[in-house]
Amino acid sequence: MKPSTELFKLIKSLTKSEKRFFKLSSSLQSGEKNYLKIFDFIERQNYYDESELKQEFKGETFIKHLPSEKNHLYKLILKSLRAYYSEQSISSTMKQEIKNVEILYNKALYKECEKFVGRAKATAKKYEKFYYWFELINWEKRLLDSAYEAGEFSTDLDRLVEEEEMVIAKLRNLAEYSMIYSKINLVFRSGGFSRNEEERKVVADISDYHLIKGKNTALSSKAASICYCIKGLCAATNRNYQDSFQFFNRTREILDGNPFIKHDSGQRYVMTLFHLLRCHIDNHQFEQAEELIADIRDLSGKKGFNSVDIDVRIFGNTAIQELDLLHTKGDFKRSVDLIPSIEKSQEEYGEKVSKEVELLLTYNKAYCYFGTENYKKALQYLNDVLNDNETNLRQDIYSFSRLFNLVIHYELGNYDFLEYVIKSTNRYLSKQSRDYQIENTCIKHIRKLAKTDSELNRLEIFEKMDIEIAKLLEVEDEQAIMEYFNISAWIKSKTKKISFAEAIKELA
Repeated sequence: MKPSTELFKLIKSLTKSEKRFFKLSSSLQSGEKNYLKIFDFIERQNYYDESELKQEFKGETFIKHLPSEKNHLYKLILKSLRAYYSEQSISSTMKQEIKNVEILYNKALYKECEKFVGRAKATAKKYEKFYYWFELINWEKRLLDSAYEAGEFSTDLDRLVEEEEMVIAKLRNLAEYSMIYSKINLVFRSGGFSRNEEERKVVADISDYHLIKGKNTALSSKAASICYCIKGLCAATNRNYQDSFQFFNRTREILDGNPFIKHDSGQRYVMTLFHLLRCHIDNHQFEQAEELIADIRDLSGKKGFNSVDIDVRIFGNTAIQELDLLHTKGDFKRSVDLIPSIEKSQEEYGEKVSKEVELLLTYNKAYCYFGTENYKKALQYLNDVLNDNETNLRQDIYSFSRLFNLVIHYELGNYDFLEYVIKSTNRYLSKQSRDYQIENTCIKHIRKLAKTDSELNRLEIFEKMDIEIAKLLEVEDEQAIMEYFNISAWIKSKTKKISFAEAIKELA
């Protein structure tokens, strides 16, 4: 069995300050610390090789039970990280406060315990931590029992019961919004947008759900932010960027107006800005898009946005959308110039970059080189997408990559090979749940282009293709292709004998 790399990944994920804290914590412990020997050796490795580790410590007794030593070290690192971040997240703070309440109660220090409960409840209310708020109410009821035993009857039980019912209602309301969000997010992450009538119905049903369609149904700021996020995703999935902008802008306003909730919902806030950025680009609001990219990057490291997870999200999504912005402007040279720094960051973050982000970045790199007419380089990157076909993730990218692949092979003059690729593409698309006519129209004309040697005939084919594609693009659902490949600009570049970049600028 292949040795687990979990410990290696955890150690490599540690920052300098986290490592220093772990070493400091370990120095306070007595006894032999074999786990530090393992830690130091693995820290020096560029990739995990357990045989090297065993060879290094072959004379040590602990190496005979290495799995248990590794497990012990893993738990110690996590314990150290819990202590390191104990006051950096509100959830960690709440857990500690509730633990303090439990300790004081068990020591029969009821007055002191009551003060901690009151303070913790105020924090739970401020950050809308309804689960902890509910738990603290239960501690209040236990304290109430103790007060009754001492002959104290001043606490208003009815008020406490009413508060508990209110918290439960808010907790259920928030949970229901979270469930609906998961449903629309599944549609968005799997396909990027609604691809067929069945998916459009799913989106319509979510949009029409009573908590989404109605007014004033969110019982908290956190629930309201999720509600408008759902509305924004529904609109974006249907490519309605005008409504999407309004809904995501409302999400941003809610979070900006509640800084405690904003700092506790850093991931949602960042993703909200990414959706707003997408809207700016789609509306050709290039200056606003550039300003928002700068604003998003400026969040990194600030309170509520100082986690590796958010750093990775900011890197990946700003890189994708900055490339997309440049492509929409027809500035492919600048986008190609960005690739080395993007790939350097990808290497530094490694497996922390999600599969979806890797996929989108790779596709965009192919598009960068296509725009500069470096078709061989474009094909290299596009092949990485085509050869890594994930069955559940972003099928929009895989589908349009097939069409883009035909265009690149046409530009490379691989006319004989194109017939084979067209057949393969048709087989793939026939298995997909999608109802777009534009793909079939593109394939039909590309097949004709590959079969003729006459420049005049090719011009006629492109002119007919232009008319048919323009007609199809009048249908809103057919416009999805423009998110991935500007087919109109490519046709224009052929009919007017100009570059693809020039055609994009003329159509902008």
